Amino acid sequence: MALAIFDLDNTLLGGDSDHSWGEFLVNKGVVDATEYKQANDRFYQHYLNGTLDIHEFLSFALRPLTQHSLEELAALHQEFMQRCIEPMMLPKAQALLQQHREAGDFLLIITATNRFVTEPIARRLGVDDLLATDPELLDGRYTGDISGTPCFQEGKVERLEQWLADKAYSLEGSYFYSDSCNDLPLLERVDNPVAVDADARLSAIAIERGWPLISLREAP
Repeated sequence: MALAIFDLDNTLLGGDSDHSWGEFLVNKGVVDATEYKQANDRFYQHYLNGTLDIHEFLSFALRPLTQHSLEELAALHQEFMQRCIEPMMLPKAQALLQQHREAGDFLLIITATNRFVTEPIARRLGVDDLLATDPELLDGRYTGDISGTPCFQEGKVERLEQWLADKAYSLEGSYFYSDSCNDLPLLERVDNPVAVDADARLSAIAIERGWPLISLREAP
């Protein structure tokens, strides 16, 4: 039994749930269309470039959560799942999860995208646990702040080490699947790093180091 760790956006999903949530809010008229879309696109490009200031982004991304009740947010997210996330589901990703499940591995998603957005997605994928950036919740409302370390770049390693300290698992024989150069710190920590539909920088590093490169999007 091993720990099988998966990035979420553009790895298990055929798209980015964080960016798509922002687009969904724009399309629903929940946020200012022009201003919010421009900022959302700008932050996403910084993420792709490996230059994202995670705290600046989270200040932007968590603000809409503070403006609605948990009931209103739950209704929005249910629609978001149907309209945006279901079309991103990848049969080959489901098959990969099932392969590890049948091997008796523990399935863990670790993602920079906040828990509000990702927890229902993790449930839909049927994984065993989720590590995500945690938005602060106080008296039944989101505050716009975060709780703990953002689950991003080196923060993924820190959050995983905190998780391992309380669990009966180790990184011996572990896997980590990711598409992004932002995940190099964690890819370098596991025994079996796998590049999935990887960006150009990660693809080059994977080739140089002999890491497997796979696609979960190409036709079977």
